[in-house]
Amino acid sequence: MKIDFLINGVAVAATGGKTFKRMDPVTGKVATEAAAATPADALRAVDAAATAFADWSKTGPGERRKLLNKAADIMDSKTQDFIDILICETGATGPWAGFNVMLAAGMIREAAAMTTQVAGEIIPSNKPGTLAMGLARPKGVCLGIAPWNAPVILGVRAVAMALACGNTVVLKASEMCPATHRLIGQCFVEAGLPAGVINVVTNAPADAAAVVEALIAAPAVKHVNFTGSTKVGRIIGRLAGEHLKPSLLELGGKAPLLVLDDADIDGAVNAAIFGAFMNQGQICMSTERIIVDEKIADVFVAKLAARAAALPAGDPRGKVVLGSLVTPDAADKMDALMADAKAKGGRIVAGGGRNGSIVEATLIDGVTDSMRIYSEESFGPVKSIIRVNGDDEAVRVANDTEYGLSAAVFSRDLQRAMNIANRIESGICHINGPTVADEPQMPFGGVKASGYGRFGGKAAIAEFTDTRWITIEDPNQHYPF
Repeated sequence: MKIDFLINGVAVAATGGKTFKRMDPVTGKVATEAAAATPADALRAVDAAATAFADWSKTGPGERRKLLNKAADIMDSKTQDFIDILICETGATGPWAGFNVMLAAGMIREAAAMTTQVAGEIIPSNKPGTLAMGLARPKGVCLGIAPWNAPVILGVRAVAMALACGNTVVLKASEMCPATHRLIGQCFVEAGLPAGVINVVTNAPADAAAVVEALIAAPAVKHVNFTGSTKVGRIIGRLAGEHLKPSLLELGGKAPLLVLDDADIDGAVNAAIFGAFMNQGQICMSTERIIVDEKIADVFVAKLAARAAALPAGDPRGKVVLGSLVTPDAADKMDALMADAKAKGGRIVAGGGRNGSIVEATLIDGVTDSMRIYSEESFGPVKSIIRVNGDDEAVRVANDTEYGLSAAVFSRDLQRAMNIANRIESGICHINGPTVADEPQMPFGGVKASGYGRFGGKAAIAEFTDTRWITIEDPNQHYPF
Protein backbone atom coordinates (compact mmCIF):
# COMPACT_ATOMS: atom_id res chain seq x y z
CA MET A 1 0.00 0.00 0.00
CA LYS A 2 1.31 3.47 -0.91
CA ILE A 3 0.01 6.58 0.83
CA ASP A 4 0.53 10.33 0.67
CA PHE A 5 -0.05 13.08 3.23
CA LEU A 6 -3.49 14.53 3.84
CA ILE A 7 -3.13 18.29 3.55
CA ASN A 8 -5.97 20.73 2.95
CA GLY A 9 -8.37 17.90 2.17
CA VAL A 10 -6.34 16.21 -0.57
CA ALA A 11 -3.52 13.70 -0.96
CA VAL A 12 -0.14 15.40 -1.24
CA ALA A 13 3.23 13.79 -1.99
CA ALA A 14 6.40 14.58 -0.10
CA THR A 15 8.96 16.96 -1.52
CA GLY A 16 10.84 15.13 -4.24
CA GLY A 17 8.50 12.15 -3.93
CA LYS A 18 10.47 10.84 -0.95
CA THR A 19 8.96 7.80 0.78
CA PHE A 20 9.79 5.28 3.50
CA LYS A 21 8.74 1.66 4.00
CA ARG A 22 7.08 0.08 7.02
CA MET A 23 7.69 -3.68 7.19
CA ASP A 24 5.26 -6.35 8.41
CA PRO A 25 6.90 -7.59 11.66
CA VAL A 26 5.77 -11.17 11.03
CA THR A 27 6.42 -11.70 7.30
CA GLY A 28 9.18 -9.14 6.81
CA LYS A 29 7.42 -7.89 3.67
CA VAL A 30 6.56 -4.26 2.94
CA ALA A 31 3.31 -3.35 4.66
CA THR A 32 3.18 0.33 3.67
CA GLU A 33 5.15 2.77 1.56
CA ALA A 34 4.40 6.24 2.89
CA ALA A 35 5.33 9.79 2.04
CA ALA A 36 8.36 10.90 4.08
CA ALA A 37 7.92 14.47 5.26
CA THR A 38 10.59 17.09 5.49
CA PRO A 39 10.06 19.86 8.07
CA ALA A 40 8.86 22.07 5.21
CA ASP A 41 6.25 19.47 4.24
CA ALA A 42 5.00 19.35 7.82
CA LEU A 43 4.66 23.13 7.91
CA ARG A 44 2.43 22.99 4.84
CA ALA A 45 -0.01 21.01 6.95
CA VAL A 46 0.19 23.63 9.71
CA ASP A 47 -0.49 26.40 7.21
CA ALA A 48 -3.56 24.56 5.91
CA ALA A 49 -4.88 24.08 9.44
CA ALA A 50 -4.23 27.71 10.33
CA THR A 51 -6.15 28.92 7.29
CA ALA A 52 -9.08 26.61 8.03
CA PHE A 53 -9.29 27.68 11.68
CA ALA A 54 -10.97 31.02 10.95
CA ASP A 55 -14.13 29.38 9.60
CA TRP A 56 -14.11 26.12 11.59
CA SER A 57 -13.85 27.95 14.92
CA LYS A 58 -17.04 29.83 14.02
CA THR A 59 -18.94 26.70 12.94
CA GLY A 60 -21.88 26.05 15.25
CA PRO A 61 -21.94 23.08 17.61
CA GLY A 62 -24.79 21.43 15.75
CA GLU A 63 -22.84 21.37 12.49
CA ARG A 64 -19.68 20.14 14.18
CA ARG A 65 -21.71 17.42 15.90
CA LYS A 66 -23.28 16.31 12.62
CA LEU A 67 -19.95 16.04 10.83
CA LEU A 68 -18.25 14.19 13.69
CA ASN A 69 -21.10 11.69 13.96
CA LYS A 70 -20.88 11.08 10.22
CA ALA A 71 -17.12 10.48 10.55
CA ALA A 72 -17.81 7.89 13.24
CA ASP A 73 -20.26 6.10 10.96
CA ILE A 74 -17.74 6.11 8.12
CA MET A 75 -15.08 4.73 10.45
CA ASP A 76 -17.41 1.89 11.44
CA SER A 77 -17.96 1.13 7.75
CA LYS A 78 -14.20 0.84 7.21
CA THR A 79 -13.64 -1.62 10.06
CA GLN A 80 -12.29 -4.38 7.83
CA ASP A 81 -9.94 -1.95 6.08
CA PHE A 82 -8.54 -0.87 9.43
CA ILE A 83 -8.18 -4.49 10.57
CA ASP A 84 -6.28 -5.53 7.44
CA ILE A 85 -3.91 -2.56 7.62
CA LEU A 86 -3.33 -2.77 11.35
CA ILE A 87 -2.43 -6.47 11.24
CA CYS A 88 0.17 -5.86 8.52
CA GLU A 89 1.68 -2.73 10.03
CA THR A 90 1.83 -3.68 13.72
CA GLY A 91 1.35 -7.46 14.00
CA ALA A 92 -1.77 -6.99 16.11
CA THR A 93 -4.58 -9.53 16.13
CA GLY A 94 -7.84 -9.01 14.27
CA PRO A 95 -9.96 -8.77 17.44
CA TRP A 96 -7.69 -6.08 18.88
CA ALA A 97 -7.84 -4.14 15.61
CA GLY A 98 -11.62 -4.41 15.50
CA PHE A 99 -11.90 -3.26 19.11
CA ASN A 100 -9.73 -0.28 18.21
CA VAL A 101 -12.18 0.80 15.54
CA MET A 102 -15.22 0.28 17.76
CA LEU A 103 -13.82 2.33 20.65
CA ALA A 104 -12.40 5.00 18.38
CA ALA A 105 -15.76 5.50 16.67
CA GLY A 106 -17.29 5.78 20.13
CA MET A 107 -14.73 8.43 21.02
CA ILE A 108 -15.73 10.46 17.97
CA ARG A 109 -19.41 10.19 18.96
CA GLU A 110 -18.59 11.25 22.52
CA ALA A 111 -16.67 14.23 21.15
CA ALA A 112 -19.68 15.07 18.97
CA ALA A 113 -21.90 15.04 22.05
CA MET A 114 -19.53 17.44 23.81
CA THR A 115 -19.83 20.22 21.21
CA THR A 116 -22.67 21.80 23.21
CA GLN A 117 -20.74 21.48 26.46
CA VAL A 118 -17.98 23.87 25.38
CA ALA A 119 -19.50 26.60 27.50
CA GLY A 120 -18.50 28.99 30.27
CA GLU A 121 -19.88 30.76 33.30
CA ILE A 122 -21.19 34.06 34.59
CA ILE A 123 -18.88 35.39 37.31
CA PRO A 124 -20.05 37.98 39.86
CA SER A 125 -18.20 41.27 39.37
CA ASN A 126 -17.34 43.88 42.02
CA LYS A 127 -18.15 46.64 39.52
CA PRO A 128 -21.82 47.70 39.48
CA GLY A 129 -23.64 47.10 36.23
CA THR A 130 -20.98 44.76 34.87
CA LEU A 131 -21.65 41.38 33.28
CA ALA A 132 -18.50 39.26 33.61
CA MET A 133 -18.06 35.96 31.82
CA GLY A 134 -15.50 33.20 31.57
CA LEU A 135 -15.85 31.70 28.09
CA ALA A 136 -14.15 28.62 26.62
CA ARG A 137 -12.66 29.38 23.23
CA PRO A 138 -10.77 27.09 20.83
CA LYS A 139 -7.00 27.43 20.94
CA GLY A 140 -6.21 27.29 17.21
CA VAL A 141 -4.11 24.64 15.50
CA CYS A 142 -3.61 21.59 17.72
CA LEU A 143 -0.82 19.13 17.03
CA GLY A 144 -1.54 15.48 17.87
CA ILE A 145 1.30 12.94 17.95
CA ALA A 146 -0.07 9.41 18.16
CA PRO A 147 1.58 6.00 18.74
CA TRP A 148 1.28 2.61 17.06
CA ASN A 149 0.15 0.32 19.87
CA ALA A 150 -3.56 1.21 19.85
CA PRO A 151 -3.35 3.25 16.69
CA VAL A 152 -6.99 3.87 15.84
CA ILE A 153 -8.01 4.61 19.43
CA LEU A 154 -5.05 6.86 20.16
CA GLY A 155 -4.98 8.46 16.73
CA VAL A 156 -8.64 9.45 17.12
CA ARG A 157 -8.08 10.56 20.71
CA ALA A 158 -5.37 12.92 19.49
CA VAL A 159 -7.82 14.84 17.28
CA ALA A 160 -11.50 14.24 18.12
CA MET A 161 -12.00 16.50 21.14
CA ALA A 162 -9.78 19.16 19.61
CA LEU A 163 -12.08 19.22 16.59
CA ALA A 164 -15.21 19.20 18.75
CA CYS A 165 -13.95 22.28 20.59
CA GLY A 166 -13.51 24.19 17.32
CA ASN A 167 -9.80 23.71 16.76
CA THR A 168 -8.16 22.50 13.57
CA VAL A 169 -5.59 19.72 13.79
CA VAL A 170 -2.42 18.22 12.39
CA LEU A 171 -1.97 14.52 13.19
CA LYS A 172 1.64 13.37 13.04
CA ALA A 173 1.32 9.69 12.29
CA SER A 174 3.46 6.99 13.85
CA GLU A 175 6.25 5.67 11.66
CA MET A 176 5.08 2.16 12.64
CA CYS A 177 1.54 2.56 11.26
CA PRO A 178 1.35 5.41 8.74
CA ALA A 179 -1.48 3.90 6.69
CA THR A 180 -3.62 3.29 9.79
CA HIS A 181 -3.34 6.90 10.89
CA ARG A 182 -3.81 8.20 7.35
CA LEU A 183 -7.09 6.27 7.12
CA ILE A 184 -8.35 8.07 10.23
CA GLY A 185 -7.96 11.36 8.42
CA GLN A 186 -9.75 9.96 5.39
CA CYS A 187 -12.80 9.13 7.52
CA PHE A 188 -13.14 12.77 8.55
CA VAL A 189 -12.61 14.06 5.01
CA GLU A 190 -15.28 11.73 3.63
CA ALA A 191 -17.62 12.95 6.37
CA GLY A 192 -17.38 16.44 4.90
CA LEU A 193 -15.05 18.30 7.23
CA PRO A 194 -13.86 21.41 5.39
CA ALA A 195 -10.45 21.35 3.75
CA GLY A 196 -7.62 21.91 6.19
CA VAL A 197 -9.59 21.17 9.34
CA ILE A 198 -7.76 17.83 9.71
CA ASN A 199 -4.36 17.08 8.21
CA VAL A 200 -2.16 13.97 8.49
CA VAL A 201 1.61 13.96 8.05
CA THR A 202 3.85 10.87 7.84
CA ASN A 203 7.61 10.76 8.19
CA ALA A 204 10.53 8.35 8.05
CA PRO A 205 11.94 7.32 11.45
CA ALA A 206 15.22 9.11 10.78
CA ASP A 207 13.39 12.40 10.20
CA ALA A 208 11.08 12.23 13.23
CA ALA A 209 13.04 14.59 15.48
CA ALA A 210 13.35 17.33 12.86
CA VAL A 211 9.70 17.08 11.82
CA VAL A 212 8.43 17.19 15.41
CA GLU A 213 10.65 20.13 16.30
CA ALA A 214 9.39 22.07 13.28
CA LEU A 215 5.77 21.32 14.09
CA ILE A 216 6.04 22.35 17.74
CA ALA A 217 7.98 25.51 16.87
CA ALA A 218 5.47 26.63 14.23
CA PRO A 219 3.85 29.85 15.51
CA ALA A 220 0.38 28.73 14.38
CA VAL A 221 0.51 25.58 16.56
CA LYS A 222 -1.07 26.49 19.89
CA HIS A 223 -1.28 23.13 21.69
CA VAL A 224 0.52 19.78 21.60
CA ASN A 225 -0.73 16.38 22.70
CA PHE A 226 1.49 13.33 22.70
CA THR A 227 0.94 9.69 23.60
CA GLY A 228 4.02 7.50 23.74
CA SER A 229 7.09 6.65 25.75
CA THR A 230 8.23 8.69 28.73
CA LYS A 231 11.63 9.10 27.10
CA VAL A 232 10.16 10.85 24.07
CA GLY A 233 7.53 12.59 26.20
CA ARG A 234 10.25 14.40 28.12
CA ILE A 235 11.55 15.75 24.81
CA ILE A 236 8.08 16.82 23.66
CA GLY A 237 7.39 18.51 27.00
CA ARG A 238 10.71 20.36 26.87
CA LEU A 239 10.17 21.57 23.31
CA ALA A 240 6.63 22.72 24.07
CA GLY A 241 7.87 24.50 27.19
CA GLU A 242 10.59 26.31 25.28
CA HIS A 243 7.90 27.73 23.00
CA LEU A 244 5.48 28.38 25.90
CA LYS A 245 2.90 26.03 24.43
CA PRO A 246 0.63 23.91 26.62
CA SER A 247 0.97 20.17 26.22
CA LEU A 248 -0.97 17.07 27.19
CA LEU A 249 1.31 14.06 27.73
CA GLU A 250 0.14 10.47 28.21
CA LEU A 251 3.28 8.42 28.64
CA GLY A 252 4.61 5.09 29.90
CA GLY A 253 3.28 2.95 32.70
CA LYS A 254 4.19 0.14 35.07
CA ALA A 255 0.68 -0.69 36.21
CA PRO A 256 0.37 -2.70 39.44
CA LEU A 257 -2.45 -5.14 40.13
CA LEU A 258 -2.69 -5.71 43.88
CA VAL A 259 -4.25 -8.98 45.01
CA LEU A 260 -5.02 -8.70 48.73
CA ASP A 261 -5.37 -11.72 50.99
CA ASP A 262 -9.19 -11.62 50.90
CA ALA A 263 -9.46 -11.25 47.11
CA ASP A 264 -11.71 -13.27 44.84
CA ILE A 265 -8.83 -15.27 43.39
CA ASP A 266 -10.57 -16.39 40.21
CA GLY A 267 -11.72 -12.84 39.53
CA ALA A 268 -8.22 -11.51 40.07
CA VAL A 269 -6.79 -14.16 37.75
CA ASN A 270 -9.24 -13.20 35.02
CA ALA A 271 -8.33 -9.52 35.34
CA ALA A 272 -4.61 -10.22 35.43
CA ILE A 273 -4.70 -12.40 32.32
CA PHE A 274 -6.63 -9.79 30.37
CA GLY A 275 -4.67 -6.81 31.64
CA ALA A 276 -1.27 -8.43 31.18
CA PHE A 277 -1.65 -10.02 27.75
CA MET A 278 -4.19 -8.04 25.73
CA ASN A 279 -2.35 -6.81 22.61
CA GLN A 280 0.74 -8.72 23.75
CA GLY A 281 1.08 -6.35 26.71
CA GLN A 282 1.72 -3.39 24.39
CA ILE A 283 -0.68 -1.02 26.13
CA CYS A 284 0.27 1.86 28.42
CA MET A 285 -2.15 0.49 31.03
CA SER A 286 -0.96 -3.13 30.74
CA THR A 287 -0.63 -5.00 34.01
CA GLU A 288 3.14 -4.96 34.44
CA ARG A 289 3.42 -5.94 38.10
CA ILE A 290 1.20 -8.53 39.76
CA ILE A 291 1.58 -7.84 43.48
CA VAL A 292 0.06 -10.67 45.52
CA ASP A 293 -0.15 -11.24 49.26
CA GLU A 294 1.99 -14.21 50.24
CA LYS A 295 -0.92 -15.77 52.18
CA ILE A 296 -2.68 -16.62 48.91
CA ALA A 297 0.21 -16.41 46.48
CA ASP A 298 0.73 -20.14 45.87
CA VAL A 299 -2.90 -20.75 44.92
CA PHE A 300 -3.14 -17.54 42.88
CA VAL A 301 0.10 -18.12 40.95
CA ALA A 302 -0.81 -21.72 40.13
CA LYS A 303 -4.14 -20.65 38.63
CA LEU A 304 -2.62 -17.66 36.84
CA ALA A 305 0.21 -19.71 35.34
CA ALA A 306 -2.19 -22.36 34.08
CA ARG A 307 -4.28 -19.73 32.32
CA ALA A 308 -1.26 -17.98 30.81
CA ALA A 309 0.25 -21.22 29.54
CA ALA A 310 -2.97 -21.98 27.67
CA LEU A 311 -2.97 -18.74 25.64
CA PRO A 312 -2.11 -19.44 21.98
CA ALA A 313 0.51 -17.17 20.40
CA GLY A 314 1.38 -16.96 16.73
CA ASP A 315 0.79 -15.25 13.39
CA PRO A 316 -2.03 -12.73 14.02
CA ARG A 317 -3.76 -13.91 10.85
CA GLY A 318 -4.52 -17.18 12.64
CA LYS A 319 -6.70 -18.02 15.64
CA VAL A 320 -4.44 -16.74 18.39
CA VAL A 321 -4.73 -14.58 21.48
CA LEU A 322 -1.21 -13.17 21.29
CA GLY A 323 0.02 -11.93 17.95
CA SER A 324 3.33 -10.30 17.09
CA LEU A 325 5.29 -7.65 18.90
CA VAL A 326 5.73 -4.52 16.82
CA THR A 327 9.36 -5.33 15.90
CA PRO A 328 11.84 -8.18 16.37
CA ASP A 329 13.84 -5.78 18.55
CA ALA A 330 10.94 -5.66 20.99
CA ALA A 331 11.11 -9.45 21.23
CA ASP A 332 14.85 -9.22 21.88
CA LYS A 333 14.07 -7.06 24.90
CA MET A 334 11.75 -9.76 26.26
CA ASP A 335 14.59 -12.28 26.05
CA ALA A 336 16.89 -9.89 27.90
CA LEU A 337 14.38 -9.27 30.68
CA MET A 338 13.82 -13.00 31.16
CA ALA A 339 17.52 -13.78 31.19
CA ASP A 340 18.23 -11.07 33.75
CA ALA A 341 15.41 -12.22 36.04
CA LYS A 342 16.42 -15.89 35.85
CA ALA A 343 20.03 -15.03 36.62
CA LYS A 344 18.89 -13.26 39.79
CA GLY A 345 16.56 -15.95 41.09
CA GLY A 346 13.34 -15.37 39.19
CA ARG A 347 11.29 -18.41 38.14
CA ILE A 348 9.46 -18.60 34.82
CA VAL A 349 6.18 -20.29 35.69
CA ALA A 350 4.52 -19.87 32.28
CA GLY A 351 5.70 -19.21 28.75
CA GLY A 352 9.24 -18.13 28.01
CA GLY A 353 9.23 -19.18 24.35
CA ARG A 354 9.76 -17.03 21.28
CA ASN A 355 9.44 -17.36 17.52
CA GLY A 356 10.78 -14.30 15.73
CA SER A 357 8.69 -11.32 16.82
CA ILE A 358 6.15 -13.57 18.57
CA VAL A 359 6.62 -14.13 22.30
CA GLU A 360 4.52 -16.40 24.50
CA ALA A 361 2.54 -15.16 27.49
CA THR A 362 5.22 -15.26 30.17
CA LEU A 363 5.10 -14.95 33.95
CA ILE A 364 8.12 -14.58 36.22
CA ASP A 365 7.54 -15.41 39.89
CA GLY A 366 9.78 -14.26 42.70
CA VAL A 367 10.65 -10.91 41.14
CA THR A 368 12.72 -8.59 43.33
CA ASP A 369 13.92 -5.02 43.01
CA SER A 370 17.33 -6.25 41.83
CA MET A 371 15.85 -7.34 38.50
CA ARG A 372 15.38 -5.14 35.44
CA ILE A 373 11.76 -6.20 35.04
CA TYR A 374 10.93 -4.82 38.49
CA SER A 375 11.35 -1.23 37.32
CA GLU A 376 11.56 -1.26 33.50
CA GLU A 377 8.38 -1.07 31.45
CA SER A 378 8.41 -4.33 29.48
CA PHE A 379 5.74 -3.25 26.97
CA GLY A 380 5.41 -6.88 26.02
CA PRO A 381 4.00 -10.21 27.25
CA VAL A 382 6.62 -10.82 29.96
CA LYS A 383 5.19 -9.99 33.39
CA SER A 384 6.43 -9.99 36.95
CA ILE A 385 4.86 -11.54 40.05
CA ILE A 386 5.94 -9.90 43.31
CA ARG A 387 4.99 -11.53 46.62
CA VAL A 388 4.38 -9.20 49.58
CA ASN A 389 3.46 -9.43 53.25
CA GLY A 390 0.37 -7.33 53.98
CA ASP A 391 -1.28 -4.21 52.65
CA ASP A 392 1.44 -1.72 53.59
CA GLU A 393 4.10 -3.61 51.68
CA ALA A 394 1.73 -4.00 48.73
CA VAL A 395 1.24 -0.23 48.59
CA ARG A 396 4.95 0.44 49.01
CA VAL A 397 5.80 -1.84 46.07
CA ALA A 398 2.98 -0.40 43.96
CA ASN A 399 4.38 3.11 44.46
CA ASP A 400 8.01 2.05 44.01
CA THR A 401 8.13 3.22 40.40
CA GLU A 402 8.61 6.42 38.44
CA TYR A 403 5.32 5.78 36.66
CA GLY A 404 1.75 6.44 37.73
CA LEU A 405 -0.85 5.76 35.06
CA SER A 406 -3.18 2.86 35.91
CA ALA A 407 -3.57 0.47 38.85
CA ALA A 408 -5.99 -2.12 40.21
CA VAL A 409 -6.85 -3.57 43.62
CA PHE A 410 -8.66 -6.84 44.33
CA SER A 411 -10.39 -7.30 47.68
CA ARG A 412 -13.82 -8.39 48.90
CA ASP A 413 -13.74 -5.56 51.46
CA LEU A 414 -14.58 -2.45 49.44
CA GLN A 415 -13.68 -0.02 52.20
CA ARG A 416 -10.28 -1.66 52.52
CA ALA A 417 -9.81 -1.61 48.76
CA MET A 418 -10.81 2.06 48.56
CA ASN A 419 -8.29 2.91 51.25
CA ILE A 420 -5.59 1.13 49.26
CA ALA A 421 -6.67 2.82 46.03
CA ASN A 422 -6.38 6.24 47.64
CA ARG A 423 -2.80 5.45 48.70
CA ILE A 424 -1.64 4.38 45.24
CA GLU A 425 0.04 7.10 43.19
CA SER A 426 -1.72 6.80 39.84
CA GLY A 427 -4.10 8.75 37.66
CA ILE A 428 -6.41 5.74 37.34
CA CYS A 429 -7.29 2.94 39.75
CA HIS A 430 -9.86 0.17 39.38
CA ILE A 431 -11.24 -1.87 42.27
CA ASN A 432 -11.94 -5.49 41.34
CA GLY A 433 -11.29 -4.76 37.67
CA PRO A 434 -8.30 -4.90 35.29
CA THR A 435 -5.74 -2.18 34.86
CA VAL A 436 -6.67 -1.98 31.17
CA ALA A 437 -9.87 -0.01 30.64
CA ASP A 438 -10.93 3.01 28.61
CA GLU A 439 -14.20 4.85 28.06
CA PRO A 440 -14.50 7.99 25.93
CA GLN A 441 -16.17 10.06 28.67
CA MET A 442 -13.66 9.28 31.44
CA PRO A 443 -10.76 11.56 32.49
CA PHE A 444 -7.79 9.58 31.24
CA GLY A 445 -4.21 10.35 32.21
CA GLY A 446 -1.42 9.79 34.69
CA VAL A 447 0.89 11.31 37.27
CA LYS A 448 4.65 11.25 37.85
CA ALA A 449 6.55 10.02 34.77
CA SER A 450 3.29 8.87 33.16
CA GLY A 451 2.59 12.44 32.14
CA TYR A 452 0.06 15.16 32.84
CA GLY A 453 -3.25 16.46 31.53
CA ARG A 454 -6.39 14.46 30.79
CA PHE A 455 -8.04 13.12 27.67
CA GLY A 456 -11.74 12.29 27.70
CA GLY A 457 -15.09 13.98 28.33
CA LYS A 458 -15.33 17.33 30.07
CA ALA A 459 -11.75 17.09 31.27
CA ALA A 460 -10.60 17.31 27.66
CA ILE A 461 -12.54 20.53 27.07
CA ALA A 462 -10.22 22.23 29.52
CA GLU A 463 -7.22 20.89 27.60
CA PHE A 464 -8.34 22.01 24.15
CA THR A 465 -9.78 25.44 24.96
CA ASP A 466 -8.61 28.69 26.54
CA THR A 467 -10.79 30.43 29.11
CA ARG A 468 -11.30 34.09 28.26
CA TRP A 469 -12.54 36.74 30.67
CA ILE A 470 -15.01 39.00 28.85
CA THR A 471 -17.04 41.81 30.39
CA ILE A 472 -19.92 43.99 29.27
CA GLU A 473 -19.75 47.23 31.23
CA ASP A 474 -21.44 50.62 31.71
CA PRO A 475 -19.78 53.00 29.24
CA ASN A 476 -20.51 55.90 31.60
CA GLN A 477 -19.05 54.36 34.72
CA HIS A 478 -17.04 56.53 37.13
CA TYR A 479 -13.21 56.57 37.04
CA PRO A 480 -10.98 58.12 39.73
CA PHE A 481 -9.40 60.58 37.30
